Amino acid sequence: MTSSKGGNGGMGGGDFLGFSVHVITGRWFSVFASFLIMAGAGATYLYGTYSKEIKASLGYDQEDINLLGFAKDFGANVGVLSGLIGEVTPVWFVLLIGAAMNFVGYFMIWLAVTGKIAKPKVWQMCLYICLGANSQNFANTGALVTCVKNFPESRGVMLGLLKGFVGLSGAILTQLYLAIYGNDAKSLILLIAWLPAAISVVFVYTIRPMKVIRQPNELNVFYHFLYMSVLLALFLMTISLLQRWFNFSHAAYAGSATAAVLLLFFPLGIAIREELVLWKQMKRPIDPPIEVRVEKTQEIKQEKKEEKDDTACFANICNKPPRGEDYTILQALLSLDMIILFVATLCGLGSSLTAVDNFGQIGESLGYPTKTVKTFVSLVSIWNYFGRVFSGFFSESLLVRYKIPRPLVMTFSLLLSCVGLLLIAFPTPGSLYLASIIIGFSFGAQLPLLFAIISELFGLKHFSTLFNCGQIASPLGSYLLNVQLTGKLYDQEAKKELAKRGLTRSQVKELTCLGKHCYWLSFTILAAVTFFGALSSLVLVYRTRDFYKSDIYKKYREEAETIGENKS
Repeated sequence: MTSSKGGNGGMGGGDFLGFSVHVITGRWFSVFASFLIMAGAGATYLYGTYSKEIKASLGYDQEDINLLGFAKDFGANVGVLSGLIGEVTPVWFVLLIGAAMNFVGYFMIWLAVTGKIAKPKVWQMCLYICLGANSQNFANTGALVTCVKNFPESRGVMLGLLKGFVGLSGAILTQLYLAIYGNDAKSLILLIAWLPAAISVVFVYTIRPMKVIRQPNELNVFYHFLYMSVLLALFLMTISLLQRWFNFSHAAYAGSATAAVLLLFFPLGIAIREELVLWKQMKRPIDPPIEVRVEKTQEIKQEKKEEKDDTACFANICNKPPRGEDYTILQALLSLDMIILFVATLCGLGSSLTAVDNFGQIGESLGYPTKTVKTFVSLVSIWNYFGRVFSGFFSESLLVRYKIPRPLVMTFSLLLSCVGLLLIAFPTPGSLYLASIIIGFSFGAQLPLLFAIISELFGLKHFSTLFNCGQIASPLGSYLLNVQLTGKLYDQEAKKELAKRGLTRSQVKELTCLGKHCYWLSFTILAAVTFFGALSSLVLVYRTRDFYKSDIYKKYREEAETIGENKS
């Protein structure tokens, strides 16, 4: 009876149970679960919100806060360990390690700022925040890398969406902490300790490598995901501005957080719809010609795998394959393409991270109230999202339709970043709103482009390690430009102000600079550095122009099983 109902388009009890299992274990539900994990993995972008709380509670100066910011960026971007672990262990193990690191790192920070443990030394706080931030790499390695391998022909849009949800993470977590804890930055640290860890544990077995299947409507499905995520982003932007203009009650905060969570779960409906399509395809008998085609595809796949496995990971360092083939780890790291990409990333992401980490102090130096500074942080988070999804979808469209090299989009994003940095260096009334939008957008655009370019130039075999190696440039740039440049110049200006007032550093609890002069020199230098990064990426555009004119996804189409070809 169950079979009969299923054949007529209905679904009996057995079929419903089978379909439910199919959904939960399916690749589209895995994409949805990855969205949720990424939506909780952006706690590092909230540093501008709670850094002042750390500074006030523990009596740090700005150089200490910027050193903590560097430790956070270092942990968030040095993911070589997670990449190597991901090469040899299952995805669930990688996600569990990340969950444990996230909870321990941020929970220790919360204990410190609330005075529940003895005041830690600066190096200890650096260790805690580095540990918590490094968990983001385990989430990336577990969810992001797996999704790219499951959807190799849609990697640009996939990376844009996944990193887009990371960009929205700051705004989502802000709404949740306002609803749960009220306007208390210390409790925000507690929230980012337990919530992302809990999400990873819940979906730990859902995300895993699956057989690559080509669906004719795959790109359309990703556009539907995009529309849902844009709706969420617009809601978060609107509610953030309303909270800036009006005093929300706790009930209003609870209502806005509930609406945000509901919008976050909208993509689940799309995932179930697509799994239903696959379920119906599985129920149909497959014609013999299709069976033979798939068998040949599997044989080709196996032959290619055996051929590639003959090459050791660290062998033939100087004998590099053509662009797009699977490089070994050292072949990729020692290639000129990777070095150029490293320089562009160091300049671009290093400068952008410096701006993001200092937005709280920048707003304070220009006389904006605390509530407005939180709005800047939320705007950075939301426009970070728009930059990520735009660069992912837009660069993919340009590549597929016009064969325009993806590094060219990176060049334009770096040039845009220069504009935002100059708006901070030479502020005018209200210009910080525009600067937060521009820097958030350009910062977000750079990450999906970096990951997509690495996957395209050096293959997917060691992608989990290579993309983590590639983003090491980001914390290095943050250390040089944030700690060694911006932090020291800020403290110099603050000490000059103290001297004018006849005070010494020991006489004040917090070293603070007020005025336009606090950041003008450092951000002028950052704009120049970012411009140099844009010139570097132009060199990569020139070097890879022939590669991007070719059919770079051809081999993935040949290896994938195609569904939907047997439709009557």
